[in-house]
This record gives sequence, C-alpha cells and structure tokens, in this order.
Amino acid sequence: MFATLPYWLFQMARHGKYRKGFAERLGRLPSRLQLSEEQEPVLWVHAVSVGEVLAVAGLVEELQRRLPRHRIFISTTTDTGQALARKRFGEANVFYFPMDFAFAIRPYLRALQPQTVVVAETEFWPNFMRLAHASGARIAVVNARISDRSWPSYRRFRGLLRRLLANVDLFLAQTPEDARRLQDIGACPERVKVAGNLKFDILAPAVSAIVETLREAIADAGAGPVVVCGSTVEGEEPLLLKAFENLLVPHPKAVMILAPRHPERFPAVAALLEQMSIRFRRRSVWNGEPLTGGVLLLDTMGELAALYALADVAFVGGSLVPRGGHNIIEPAQHGAAIVVGNHTENFRDIVSLFESRDAVRIVGPAELPLVLLELLADDAERIALGKRGAETLRSQVGATARTADELLELLARP
Repeated sequence: MFATLPYWLFQMARHGKYRKGFAERLGRLPSRLQLSEEQEPVLWVHAVSVGEVLAVAGLVEELQRRLPRHRIFISTTTDTGQALARKRFGEANVFYFPMDFAFAIRPYLRALQPQTVVVAETEFWPNFMRLAHASGARIAVVNARISDRSWPSYRRFRGLLRRLLANVDLFLAQTPEDARRLQDIGACPERVKVAGNLKFDILAPAVSAIVETLREAIADAGAGPVVVCGSTVEGEEPLLLKAFENLLVPHPKAVMILAPRHPERFPAVAALLEQMSIRFRRRSVWNGEPLTGGVLLLDTMGELAALYALADVAFVGGSLVPRGGHNIIEPAQHGAAIVVGNHTENFRDIVSLFESRDAVRIVGPAELPLVLLELLADDAERIALGKRGAETLRSQVGATARTADELLELLARP
C-alpha cells in the first residue's frame, strides 16, 4: 500500500507538488462537493492536468447533455488542472484525485458510488482500478495512448499489467497503433476500440483581453514579427534566445513571447535573459511598455493558448531536447506556422499527420535559427504553412461524439 509514498513525498519536497488539497488526496472529501441525499447516478472522470482537462471538457459537456439525470464529478492530480477544472465545471463538481492508497480511495468510492469511472489517457493506478472495479463501477480509459517512451517499460511489466488492465471494461484508443500497443501489454482485444483523439475537438480559446492589449501594443510600436515559444523546458531557452538574437539582425523590431512549461522555472528563465543581456518584460508586471526587439516572459498560467493568435511563427517546446514534445494543436487552431524540434515522441501521431501534409516544420537545434529566418523572410510560405495546419486540424474532428457513443453503450450493458 505504501510503496509509492516516497514518490509523493519527494515531489512535495523538491517541487512543492501535491501540497494543495493534501487532505483531499488522503481521502477527506471536501464539503464543496455537496452530495445530495438522494444519490443520482454518478460518472467520475479523472483528468490528470490541464491538457487532459481540456481534452475531456467537450466530452463532459456532451455526456451532461445526453445524461441529464447523471451527476458528473471530475478529479485532477495537478494544481493547474484543478484550477482549470473548477473554472470549467464548477467547484461543487471537482476534487483532487486521491493518492493510490486504499484508505484514501475508499471514502470517495463510498460517497460517490460511481456507476462508471472514466480515466483520460493512461493513468494506470493499481489500487484505484482494483477498488473501483470491486465497487461495481465500470471503468473506461478514453483518449488512450501508449507513448514511445512508455511502451518499453510497459512491455517489461506486461505480466503484472495484464491483471491490472483486466479491471478495465473499455479502452478507447487515439489511433490503431495505440490500440495495438494496449493489446500488446495485456488489454483484452475485445475491449479495445479506436475512437480518435479528443484533443482535435478542443475549441479554440475566446479572444482574451491580454491578446487584444498585446496586439494593440505591438501595432502601435510598429513591432514584429512575433515568435511565440510555448511550453519550453530546461535546455531549450538558451537555444531559442540565441536564435532570437539572430532574428534581430534582419528584424530589429521582432518580439518573442516566451512561455516556460513549468511555473517553478520562471525565475531561472528570467535570470537567463538577464545573463544574456536580452531586454525583457515579465507578463505579470507588464503595463503596456514597448516590447520592440525584446522578450515578453509569460510568467502566468492559462494564457498561452490564446496568445498563439499573435504568432507569425509558433515554436512548441519540449522537443529540442529529449522530453517527448508537447501538443501542437493550440497554435494550429490559430493558423500559426508551427515549428517543433525532433523529439516529439509523446505526440508522434499528431506530428506525423501534420508532417505528412506539410503542415509543420521539424528541426534540430542547429537548424532552428535558419528555419525561423526562412519562414519570416517568405510571407507566402509562412502563411500557407499555417493554413495547412488549420486545415489538417479541421479534418480530424469527431472523437468526442464517438467516445460519448461508446460510453453510453457501456452504461447500457446489463
């Protein structure tokens, strides 16, 4: 039971993770859930962080529409996911996912008595799945994927995984390859189907005040072009900032919006900008000062997706170094020309699809400055690249409806 406790304690000590909602994580139900005395049928949807919350948002809305008598609760693991889920679904319906200890899980199962548990992507928690199955709940894993990085580890432990995955009634994979990998690690073939990727159905964010404010500030200063570098990780910012210094030679009024992936790294990136003597402003204290020839450090959360609307070129991070990459759908929604590094294993199918339609540029660290310069020098190609990305995205919609259909069929089984 306590085998994973050192992991949780290490993350809390090193990164400050999981401290918020700690009592909830240990099994104390928050009073804000407001459980009714006459228990409605319950669906429990678990979405780890922001990306998963965004992916399941449309599905939750579709299920609420089709199942008006059901109550849908959403759990998250990360603080950022929790904040977004409360905003999207209401505080009375959202809580922190319990740690994978029986004493933490059982209070939720007793109180919620879920008819169905829906897990986004591949969160395989042994105690949770075993206890949820034993409680009589049906378990579905939606938007399921097995990344290139995870697959070898899963295969090594497929004997154990086979017993764990036997608790799952339905797997809805993103792609046929993910379905094949699920079966390879022990999922029952009759329970595995392909429904597509829910992230293709995420609606573009509404235009926010900061987008319009920045657009006006950039236009008033005659600044540009704008390069948005999103979800960057350690080791990428020096490469991107060197490339930006190269851009400033032909484009002295260029602007970079730099968004590190993890909030705890904001101070380190600010220190790097100072060390490199690059003029910059922190978004958290920016009051409209000119950004011409400098960097706006996005040290806030929840604004990046909308800010891709300002990008002439969008770089999506976690990909210049071997971190598996991040999702390129957000810049594609805005028709931005997309550039990524050559480490995109976590999103192999999305990137491969875009690559097959000439809708993304994939570069190594040495090629990055040249590709950015070429795109910004060729307006027609840059605009066409962004248009192909938007068209590719539109061609893939429909996973939400397919997933809802399958879940309703699961609910209807005797």
